[in-house]
Order: sequence, then structure tokens, then C-alpha cells
Amino acid sequence: MLVEIWSDIVCPWCYIGKRRFEAALQEFEHADEVQVKWRSFELDRHAPVRREGRMAEHLAAKYGTTVEQAAARLGEMDRMAEKEGLTYDLARTQGGNTFAAHRLIHLGYARDAATGAALKEALLHAYFTELLPISEPEVLQQVGVSVGLDADEVTELLDGDRFADEVRRDEAEAAALGCTGVPFFVVDRAFAVPGAQNSDTFAEVLRRAWDRSHPALQTVDGVGEGVCTDDSCPI
Repeated sequence: MLVEIWSDIVCPWCYIGKRRFEAALQEFEHADEVQVKWRSFELDRHAPVRREGRMAEHLAAKYGTTVEQAAARLGEMDRMAEKEGLTYDLARTQGGNTFAAHRLIHLGYARDAATGAALKEALLHAYFTELLPISEPEVLQQVGVSVGLDADEVTELLDGDRFADEVRRDEAEAAALGCTGVPFFVVDRAFAVPGAQNSDTFAEVLRRAWDRSHPALQTVDGVGEGVCTDDSCPI
């Protein structure tokens, strides 16, 4: 069973949604038969490499609120993340363009699925917990090497445009599936779950998707006649 998750590295709900989904998957009885694939999505394609100013000021300007109201909202998100075992300090995050980070995740997947997934987690942790500017090449280099990628290969990636087309294809596919925001979970291309839903919701969708792809056999009435079992064969 395939679960595809569109998300952005600077999206606070995406990290929370990741933890909630992982909690559901951990309890799912067929978890070892579930493949998870992280897909690219940019919340702001035109974001600068480094966004200047405080996060509260940026949010206040974007949503037409006061800086104090924006700061209070950031604090609420910090506390919500804590309930999922995450450490946030959103007011101190250093936002910026995430295109290169998404290309780096694709590089990880080019090696194997485990490396791609590890890069996704490492980038989220670097941004939200370590408060690093994950748009900066030196930070991406550090994160890439930390999960086992070759330093020269990461440098070559960051100096060029490798996997740019793959990122754009992910984004085009998201639009085709009706994804307008992230996180966006798609299970077996049959069920879509928008947003960081609670773990119970994810668990229910996993069960429904499994039942859909593995339907139970229907027994025909009277099938018990003329059947040999392990220890007897009535004549």
C-alpha cells in the first residue's frame, strides 16, 4: 500500500501531521506493507533565499493582524507541537525558499527510500528545532552529509539544477489531485486526507484503504459439502 505525502519543510502543520500519521502507522497491523513517499510542495515559490525580519512581523503583514496577535498564534503552535513530542520556537525560525531542499530530498530517494525519508525528517528537525536556515547551501550540505549522502554529490546538486523537474512534477501532480494546501496525504490514490488530522483519522483511512485493496473472500452457501479437511474426508 502506498501513502504519498505532499508537504513543505517550513510548514509547521506538516511536521505535526507527520508525527500524527507516524503514530497511526505504528499501530497499524499491516505497517510493514505500507510504503511512504514524501512529495514536494512549495508554500511560496517566490520566497527569497533568506526571509528578513521576525516571523511574527511577516505573519502579521501577510494576514493583516497585529504583531502581538501573530506572536500569540506562533506560541499556540509551539505548544501544539509539544503535545506531539516536537520542539518548536516558531518566532525564531529563519524562513526562506525551499526549492533546493526539495531537490535534496529527491537526491536522497535516488539512493533509496530510507535515505529520502531520513532527509525529510532531518530537514524538518533542522528548521523547526535547530532553527537553521534550510534555504542556505551550507545548511543543506550539512544535513545531506548527516544522513549519509556523499558531500561532493550534494555540492554538485546545489550548484546545479538536478531534480528540478522532479520537484515541479510533484507540484503539478498535487494540483491535479486537488491539493491546495499541505500536508496532503494520499493513500493508494483512492483516499485523500488534507491537513494534520488526528491519529485516529489516519488509522481509519489506513484500514479502509487496506480493506479496499485486500477484499475479503465471500463464501458461497453450501460450500461445506464435498470438502476434505486436514483430518477427514467424508464419503
